[in-house]
Amino acid sequence: MSPATARAAARVLYFFASLIGRLPWSWQQRLGDAVASVWQRRDGREARVARVNLSLAYPELLPAEREQWQQAIVRTTARQAVETVRLWTRPHAENLGLLREQHGTELFDAALAAGKGLIVAAPHYGNWELLNQWLAMRTPLAILYKPPESPVGEAFLNLVRADTDAERVTQVRAEGSAVRQLWKRLSAGGVVGILPDQQPKAGDGEFAPFFGVQALTMTLLGRLAERTGATVLFCYCERIDQHPDGPGFALRIEAAPDGIADADPRRACAALNQAVERIARRDPAQYQWTYKRYTLRPSGDGRDNPYRSIETDRR
Repeated sequence: MSPATARAAARVLYFFASLIGRLPWSWQQRLGDAVASVWQRRDGREARVARVNLSLAYPELLPAEREQWQQAIVRTTARQAVETVRLWTRPHAENLGLLREQHGTELFDAALAAGKGLIVAAPHYGNWELLNQWLAMRTPLAILYKPPESPVGEAFLNLVRADTDAERVTQVRAEGSAVRQLWKRLSAGGVVGILPDQQPKAGDGEFAPFFGVQALTMTLLGRLAERTGATVLFCYCERIDQHPDGPGFALRIEAAPDGIADADPRRACAALNQAVERIARRDPAQYQWTYKRYTLRPSGDGRDNPYRSIETDRR
């Protein structure tokens, strides 16, 4: 598919997404709940992945408790998917009105003023697209992202993240030249956004505990912090209420734990996972437990890919 065709298809998708984005909030909530109900009834991928992840991360839960948590995760995931469509298709200035509280912004301002570079670590918790829009409002930045497999999907992603922030946000594909681009920006005192809890490719990370389970973890964030001296802050937009007139969020900015820039990549990865886990435990329903975080296992671990049965069912 040519780039022009992909862009044209993305514009068609954007048109339909904008229709959903204009629905009243109460209708969007009901739409999200309907999607969650379908996932549960059909035992869809999201429902099954969440169930596997909960069994690994929270083995102490009783079966009934785990089922309640799984249902809450699926419902929140579906609502957030619809919610994000609205955020993508409405003016960013309007979206930022959903931020009822802001905490730790003085840390962000101090890091910008220091001029030594800033790495924003944004776990898959709450709504990270709203966070992207807040960051773009405050400063030019580069966002590292994993491109969708579909060229139409990537064109759509570039389109919906444009708005008035197009000249302030540089989207960097997570591939070969990414490290060099991010290093140059940080060395010049710029800002970089990284989603730190995505599983890297085999050979591009180190195994470190995450909820007591060894998880392949990116070394990129720690290497950049160690080599550039940039400040690392963990940032997220946490959902704090839900009303018919729309959800409310709290922006939270927190200092990274000691060891995040350790020269030993295992220690840096352990510190990274420790910070993400602490945030995810605030409200497990708001964390992206529908993501296959533990697909790759350490050599000699003796355990298979825990999602193998789900992947087999798709073939």
